[in-house]
Amino acid sequence: MKLIGAGARPGVPQVDHDRILTVPNVLTVIRFLGVPLFMWLVLGVHEYGWAVAVLAVMGSTDWVDGYVARRFDQTSKLGRILDPAADRLALIAVAVTLVLAGVVTWWYLAALLVPDLILGTASLLYFRSHPDLPVSVVGKVRTALLLLGTPLLVLSEFAGGRPLAITAWVLLGLGLVGHWIAATGYFAAIIRKGRPVREARVAGHREGTDSSTTATGVDDGGRSGVVGRPETGEKDGEGR
Repeated sequence: MKLIGAGARPGVPQVDHDRILTVPNVLTVIRFLGVPLFMWLVLGVHEYGWAVAVLAVMGSTDWVDGYVARRFDQTSKLGRILDPAADRLALIAVAVTLVLAGVVTWWYLAALLVPDLILGTASLLYFRSHPDLPVSVVGKVRTALLLLGTPLLVLSEFAGGRPLAITAWVLLGLGLVGHWIAATGYFAAIIRKGRPVREARVAGHREGTDSSTTATGVDDGGRSGVVGRPETGEKDGEGR
């Protein structure tokens, strides 16, 4: 069974529907809900074992929702936005939690945040909203490595296993490298897709400004502010 693109039906094009209530979207919402639960388990009650279980569920739903969406034709426009947003929230929130718990240092969080901040700024600049880009293969592998390495790291803190911690950091290191590579690709895609959008918006704004200036502009005699004065048959200066 394929790990990437699992569930895709050969010869059947993928169509993003307008449906909201689908099984993949419900699974994505569950992944969203797992974030505060994980934070509470680690920071509130220090239940690292249950925290690892929550991360395992979150990581598995990331694969299952994609499989179900492709296999049963439940891909949706909302899911294209929700799924990567859930991944980003999970990765960053988990990193913040582990920094606060003293499991990782601040540089790990910075390595995750900086690319996303750059991409978010570029998206607002060019689209003023979500750029709606397809997830790259590198991005999928990156997410899988980080979602696999994180629970192993938490488990190493709970179980105290050095080999487990080394394995976790190898996966996380590879995931961070993939994170920056994927971000570079997404940034180039945003520029490519967003440049004509931004140019069209600027041109439309310029045309709108020129039209409003013309409408309130100058009459035939070059006098501004005088538009369509009715003729009275009298010369200027007479009849006053």
